[in-house]
Amino acid sequence: MKTICVIPARYGSTRLPGKPLLDIAGKPLIQRVYERAALASHPERVVVATDHEKIAAVVEAFGGEAVMTLATHPTGTDRLAEVATQYADYDIIVNVQGDEPLIDPQLIDRLAARIAERDDLAMVTAAAPLAEADYDNRNAVKVVCNCNGEAMYFSRSLIPYPRHAFAAPPQKHVGIYAYRRDFLLAFAALSPTPAERTESLEQLRALEHGYRIGVIPTERELIGVDTLEELLRVRALFEGGHHEASTNR
Repeated sequence: MKTICVIPARYGSTRLPGKPLLDIAGKPLIQRVYERAALASHPERVVVATDHEKIAAVVEAFGGEAVMTLATHPTGTDRLAEVATQYADYDIIVNVQGDEPLIDPQLIDRLAARIAERDDLAMVTAAAPLAEADYDNRNAVKVVCNCNGEAMYFSRSLIPYPRHAFAAPPQKHVGIYAYRRDFLLAFAALSPTPAERTESLEQLRALEHGYRIGVIPTERELIGVDTLEELLRVRALFEGGHHEASTNR
Protein backbone atom coordinates (compact mmCIF):
# COMPACT_ATOMS: atom_id res chain seq x y z
CA MET A 1 0.00 0.00 0.00
CA LYS A 2 1.34 3.41 -0.98
CA THR A 3 1.58 6.09 1.70
CA ILE A 4 1.76 9.86 1.44
CA CYS A 5 2.44 12.23 4.34
CA VAL A 6 0.49 15.50 4.15
CA ILE A 7 1.32 18.56 6.26
CA PRO A 8 -1.49 21.14 6.30
CA ALA A 9 -0.09 24.67 6.68
CA ARG A 10 -2.60 27.50 6.94
CA TYR A 11 -1.27 31.05 6.86
CA GLY A 12 -3.93 32.57 9.09
CA SER A 13 -3.48 32.13 12.84
CA THR A 14 -5.16 34.18 15.54
CA ARG A 15 -2.32 33.93 18.04
CA LEU A 16 0.66 33.61 15.67
CA PRO A 17 -0.08 35.14 12.24
CA GLY A 18 1.96 33.55 9.45
CA LYS A 19 2.94 30.77 11.85
CA PRO A 20 4.39 28.32 9.25
CA LEU A 21 6.98 30.94 8.28
CA LEU A 22 8.18 31.80 11.79
CA ASP A 23 11.89 31.25 12.37
CA ILE A 24 13.08 28.20 14.29
CA ALA A 25 16.86 28.42 14.70
CA GLY A 26 17.48 29.67 11.16
CA LYS A 27 14.75 27.78 9.31
CA PRO A 28 11.00 28.42 8.94
CA LEU A 29 8.72 26.29 11.09
CA ILE A 30 7.23 24.51 8.09
CA GLN A 31 10.70 23.44 6.95
CA ARG A 32 11.47 21.99 10.37
CA VAL A 33 8.25 19.94 10.24
CA TYR A 34 8.88 18.85 6.65
CA GLU A 35 12.45 17.74 7.35
CA ARG A 36 11.38 15.62 10.31
CA ALA A 37 8.53 14.02 8.33
CA ALA A 38 10.85 13.30 5.42
CA LEU A 39 12.98 11.10 7.72
CA ALA A 40 10.13 8.61 8.01
CA SER A 41 10.69 5.51 5.89
CA HIS A 42 7.09 4.38 5.31
CA PRO A 43 5.70 7.33 3.27
CA GLU A 44 6.90 7.49 -0.33
CA ARG A 45 6.05 11.17 -0.55
CA VAL A 46 5.74 14.24 1.71
CA VAL A 47 3.75 17.29 0.65
CA VAL A 48 2.68 20.54 2.29
CA ALA A 49 -0.96 21.48 1.74
CA THR A 50 -1.36 25.23 2.01
CA ASP A 51 -3.79 28.03 1.23
CA HIS A 52 -1.12 30.70 0.76
CA GLU A 53 1.31 31.24 -2.11
CA LYS A 54 4.00 32.61 0.20
CA ILE A 55 4.11 29.32 2.12
CA ALA A 56 4.19 27.32 -1.11
CA ALA A 57 7.09 29.44 -2.37
CA VAL A 58 9.08 28.88 0.83
CA VAL A 59 8.49 25.13 0.70
CA GLU A 60 9.62 24.92 -2.92
CA ALA A 61 12.66 27.09 -2.13
CA PHE A 62 14.01 24.57 0.39
CA GLY A 63 13.32 21.69 -2.02
CA GLY A 64 9.99 20.50 -0.63
CA GLU A 65 6.76 19.80 -2.46
CA ALA A 66 3.71 22.02 -1.94
CA VAL A 67 0.14 21.77 -3.17
CA MET A 68 -2.31 24.68 -3.14
CA THR A 69 -5.70 24.13 -1.50
CA LEU A 70 -8.79 26.27 -1.02
CA ALA A 71 -8.67 28.93 1.67
CA THR A 72 -12.32 28.33 2.57
CA HIS A 73 -11.96 24.93 4.24
CA PRO A 74 -13.60 24.99 7.69
CA THR A 75 -11.33 22.23 9.07
CA GLY A 76 -7.98 20.61 8.47
CA THR A 77 -9.74 17.38 7.55
CA ASP A 78 -11.46 19.12 4.65
CA ARG A 79 -8.11 20.43 3.44
CA LEU A 80 -6.65 16.93 3.73
CA ALA A 81 -9.55 15.45 1.77
CA GLU A 82 -8.97 17.95 -1.05
CA VAL A 83 -5.37 16.75 -1.25
CA ALA A 84 -6.56 13.13 -1.28
CA THR A 85 -8.59 13.81 -4.41
CA GLN A 86 -5.41 14.98 -6.15
CA TYR A 87 -3.30 11.96 -5.16
CA ALA A 88 -5.59 9.06 -6.06
CA ASP A 89 -2.75 6.53 -6.33
CA TYR A 90 -2.00 6.64 -2.58
CA ASP A 91 -3.86 4.27 -0.25
CA ILE A 92 -2.81 5.71 3.12
CA ILE A 93 -2.61 9.36 4.09
CA VAL A 94 -0.69 10.40 7.20
CA ASN A 95 -1.63 13.81 8.53
CA VAL A 96 1.19 15.61 10.37
CA GLN A 97 0.28 18.96 11.88
CA GLY A 98 2.16 21.89 10.39
CA ASP A 99 3.13 23.22 13.81
CA GLU A 100 4.85 20.06 15.11
CA PRO A 101 8.58 20.61 14.45
CA LEU A 102 9.52 17.83 16.87
CA ILE A 103 7.40 15.15 15.22
CA ASP A 104 9.16 11.79 15.46
CA PRO A 105 9.60 10.00 12.11
CA GLN A 106 9.24 6.65 13.92
CA LEU A 107 5.76 7.61 15.09
CA ILE A 108 4.75 8.37 11.50
CA ASP A 109 6.00 4.95 10.46
CA ARG A 110 4.20 3.20 13.33
CA LEU A 111 0.87 4.78 12.42
CA ALA A 112 1.25 3.96 8.73
CA ALA A 113 2.25 0.38 9.51
CA ARG A 114 -0.66 -0.14 11.93
CA ILE A 115 -3.35 0.96 9.50
CA ALA A 116 -1.74 -1.01 6.67
CA GLU A 117 -1.91 -4.23 8.69
CA ARG A 118 -5.41 -3.69 10.10
CA ASP A 119 -8.12 -3.72 7.44
CA ASP A 120 -10.78 -3.14 10.10
CA LEU A 121 -9.41 0.28 11.14
CA ALA A 122 -10.55 3.41 9.31
CA MET A 123 -7.95 5.62 10.94
CA VAL A 124 -5.14 5.48 13.51
CA THR A 125 -3.95 8.13 15.94
CA ALA A 126 -1.74 8.29 19.05
CA ALA A 127 -1.94 8.96 22.78
CA ALA A 128 0.57 9.91 25.47
CA PRO A 129 0.37 9.92 29.27
CA LEU A 130 -1.75 12.80 30.57
CA ALA A 131 0.02 15.12 32.99
CA GLU A 132 -1.91 15.90 36.16
CA ALA A 133 -1.64 19.61 35.32
CA ASP A 134 -3.78 18.91 32.23
CA TYR A 135 -6.61 17.10 34.02
CA ASP A 136 -8.82 20.19 33.83
CA ASN A 137 -7.26 21.69 30.71
CA ARG A 138 -9.93 21.72 27.98
CA ASN A 139 -7.24 22.12 25.31
CA ALA A 140 -5.69 18.81 26.35
CA VAL A 141 -7.95 16.26 24.68
CA LYS A 142 -8.32 12.98 26.56
CA VAL A 143 -8.96 9.55 25.09
CA VAL A 144 -10.19 6.27 26.56
CA CYS A 145 -9.36 3.04 24.71
CA ASN A 146 -10.74 -0.48 24.83
CA CYS A 147 -8.69 -3.62 25.40
CA ASN A 148 -7.92 -3.84 21.67
CA GLY A 149 -6.20 -0.46 21.55
CA GLU A 150 -9.12 1.29 19.88
CA ALA A 151 -10.66 4.59 20.92
CA MET A 152 -13.97 4.47 22.79
CA TYR A 153 -14.29 8.23 23.31
CA PHE A 154 -12.40 11.51 23.11
CA SER A 155 -13.22 14.43 25.41
CA ARG A 156 -12.04 17.78 26.66
CA SER A 157 -13.15 16.62 30.10
CA LEU A 158 -11.19 14.20 32.24
CA ILE A 159 -12.11 10.63 31.29
CA PRO A 160 -12.59 8.19 32.81
CA TYR A 161 -13.91 10.05 35.85
CA PRO A 162 -11.80 8.95 38.86
CA ARG A 163 -14.50 7.94 41.31
CA HIS A 164 -11.79 5.56 42.49
CA ALA A 165 -8.05 5.72 41.87
CA PHE A 166 -7.13 5.38 38.19
CA ALA A 167 -6.82 1.70 37.31
CA ALA A 168 -4.64 2.78 34.38
CA PRO A 169 -3.02 6.18 33.75
CA PRO A 170 -5.24 8.64 31.85
CA GLN A 171 -4.21 9.35 28.26
CA LYS A 172 -3.85 12.55 26.24
CA HIS A 173 -4.67 12.46 22.55
CA VAL A 174 -1.76 13.30 20.22
CA GLY A 175 -2.99 14.99 17.05
CA ILE A 176 -1.40 12.89 14.33
CA TYR A 177 -3.51 10.63 12.10
CA ALA A 178 -3.20 7.94 9.46
CA TYR A 179 -6.27 7.45 7.24
CA ARG A 180 -7.35 5.06 4.57
CA ARG A 181 -7.94 7.28 1.56
CA ASP A 182 -11.45 6.01 0.82
CA PHE A 183 -12.48 6.54 4.42
CA LEU A 184 -11.04 10.07 4.51
CA LEU A 185 -13.09 11.12 1.50
CA ALA A 186 -16.25 9.60 2.96
CA PHE A 187 -15.54 11.08 6.40
CA ALA A 188 -15.11 14.61 5.07
CA ALA A 189 -18.48 14.34 3.33
CA LEU A 190 -20.33 13.47 6.56
CA SER A 191 -22.20 16.15 8.46
CA PRO A 192 -20.97 17.07 11.96
CA THR A 193 -22.47 14.84 14.65
CA PRO A 194 -23.96 15.74 18.07
CA ALA A 195 -20.97 14.86 20.27
CA GLU A 196 -18.60 16.39 17.73
CA ARG A 197 -20.52 19.67 17.79
CA THR A 198 -20.70 19.64 21.57
CA GLU A 199 -17.00 18.99 22.18
CA SER A 200 -15.67 20.51 18.94
CA LEU A 201 -13.67 17.35 18.20
CA GLU A 202 -13.81 16.01 14.65
CA GLN A 203 -12.67 12.50 15.55
CA LEU A 204 -15.95 11.99 17.42
CA ARG A 205 -17.74 12.09 14.07
CA ALA A 206 -15.99 8.88 13.09
CA LEU A 207 -16.91 7.15 16.35
CA GLU A 208 -20.53 8.34 16.20
CA HIS A 209 -20.82 6.79 12.75
CA GLY A 210 -19.44 3.47 14.00
CA TYR A 211 -15.94 3.65 12.53
CA ARG A 212 -13.02 2.13 14.45
CA ILE A 213 -10.05 4.29 15.42
CA GLY A 214 -6.80 2.60 16.42
CA VAL A 215 -4.67 4.33 19.06
CA ILE A 216 -0.90 3.85 19.32
CA PRO A 217 0.67 4.61 22.72
CA THR A 218 3.69 6.87 22.88
CA GLU A 219 5.66 7.88 25.93
CA ARG A 220 6.28 11.45 24.87
CA GLU A 221 3.91 14.31 24.25
CA LEU A 222 4.71 16.40 21.18
CA ILE A 223 5.27 20.12 21.47
CA GLY A 224 3.06 22.07 19.10
CA VAL A 225 3.64 25.75 18.37
CA ASP A 226 0.39 27.54 19.17
CA THR A 227 1.60 30.33 21.43
CA LEU A 228 4.60 32.63 21.74
CA GLU A 229 5.68 30.70 24.83
CA GLU A 230 5.73 27.43 22.88
CA LEU A 231 7.57 29.09 20.00
CA LEU A 232 10.33 30.26 22.35
CA ARG A 233 10.52 26.83 23.98
CA VAL A 234 10.92 25.06 20.64
CA ARG A 235 13.51 27.58 19.46
CA ALA A 236 15.54 26.91 22.59
CA LEU A 237 15.39 23.16 22.00
CA PHE A 238 16.64 23.48 18.43
CA GLU A 239 19.33 25.99 19.33
CA GLY A 240 20.54 23.64 22.05
CA GLY A 241 20.50 20.63 19.74
CA HIS A 242 18.05 18.74 21.98
CA HIS A 243 15.52 18.12 19.23
CA GLU A 244 17.51 15.18 17.86
CA ALA A 245 16.91 13.31 21.09
CA SER A 246 13.16 13.71 20.74
CA THR A 247 11.91 10.17 20.13
CA ASN A 248 8.43 8.72 20.52
CA ARG A 249 8.17 5.01 21.23
